[in-house]
Amino acid sequence: MRRLRISAISYLNTAPLMWDFEHGEAGRKFDISYTLPSSCARALAEGNADIGIIPAAAYTQILGLQVLPDVAIASKRAVRSILLVSRIPLDQVRTVALDTSSMTSVALTKIVFEKWLGGARRFVSMAPDLGKMLTECDAGLVIGDPALQIDRSRYHTVDLAEEWIRRTGKPFVFAFWAVRGDALREADPALELAAEFRESRDHGLLPASLDQIGREWGPRLGLSEADVRAYLTENIHYQLDGACLDGLQLFYRYAAELGVLPSAPELRFVETLRAVADL
Repeated sequence: MRRLRISAISYLNTAPLMWDFEHGEAGRKFDISYTLPSSCARALAEGNADIGIIPAAAYTQILGLQVLPDVAIASKRAVRSILLVSRIPLDQVRTVALDTSSMTSVALTKIVFEKWLGGARRFVSMAPDLGKMLTECDAGLVIGDPALQIDRSRYHTVDLAEEWIRRTGKPFVFAFWAVRGDALREADPALELAAEFRESRDHGLLPASLDQIGREWGPRLGLSEADVRAYLTENIHYQLDGACLDGLQLFYRYAAELGVLPSAPELRFVETLRAVADL
């Protein structure tokens, strides 16, 4: 048996998910590192992490993963942190700079253009520097905390989660916790893995926790505490519920049909580690 290695994302929207790992006893049970969404997925693929909050798109590309149930980073309304930004109207956009920090947001951008916004554009991978993006391309995809800091009154913007929901009537799932199947056999069978991550989320969304997150993250991002709370409680949906699973499967279907992602394997969910140990 050994301690499992968690690869987490250093964005505001993961702060509630990581609450017990940063403020409670759960952190002593795991080795934790922080990175970008795409790097988190890479760590799982290369065996450098055992558990990761992976972009939904990564599940189509990494074999042998199992999903921790009930927990996600999703949205059932405008998400505010996944934006297509341009200085010109969207129907004039021909080139799009893609922030490659998240495979899911890149895939969603391509789906939205291909299915609903007049067909494919020319996409260019770039670092998330909006000024440079809009110098070299007509529009830029900006995700995560940098998107929250954009003054949207200065640009034409599309909230991609809002666009997806408007077109499909379904929530959008950006990320969820996944575990390498091989690592489960090396973990302590007494560890209630799904419960640890579910309870951390629940504790992170308590009013006192949200107050502390607001005090810590607001000054970092130039947001008010009230704005941080609104983002975490109104724009982000943290349950991987039935509606989100339906939206996730539709995303996988559209991505495969358009050749944006490989076909997704069936979603496999983590069983109790006692059951895994008995195999």
